Amino acid sequence: MSKPLSRRAALATVVGSSFAPVWAQPAPLPADLAGSELAVRGQQRLRFWGFEVYDASLWTTPSFQPSQSETQLLALELHYLRDFAAKDIAERSIKEMRRSAPMSAEQENRWMAEMLRVLPDVRRGDRLLGLQRPGEAAVFWHNGRLRGEVRDAEFARRFFGIWLSPQSSEPALRRALLGSPS
Repeated sequence: MSKPLSRRAALATVVGSSFAPVWAQPAPLPADLAGSELAVRGQQRLRFWGFEVYDASLWTTPSFQPSQSETQLLALELHYLRDFAAKDIAERSIKEMRRSAPMSAEQENRWMAEMLRVLPDVRRGDRLLGLQRPGEAAVFWHNGRLRGEVRDAEFARRFFGIWLSPQSSEPALRRALLGSPS
């Protein structure tokens, strides 16, 4: 008698090997956002050199336009599959934010300090959720608890652009989050 397939194996068998599912379902939005119109638009797992890093979920309003993501309310949730220090997350974020445009040393230092203030060290299983309030700020939650906000519209635009701008270093992840065809 053969061993029954796990849910993951059964799904992969039915759908086929080209399917790359996201196994972690997004958490409910924090209570602060529970009444919003935000709903999951796209999801994808980020792998880097074969290592699973996080599952990303993009929450948008029904009227969301991908070509204008920097001007719209949205939330991005990262469900971490590995441990990372806040300093490493902030440094990588600065590196990715430079892809869209250069930044001054002063701006880089200010944004690094802000990220170190609002981003925690994360452990496998932790969830970070960032909310873009266009033209105003980026607000962050860790495992459903409010961490703080960065009241800088340019920071918010560039931070969420890490995943959503055409200059993203992960174009397949961007397409999946935006619900765009491959």
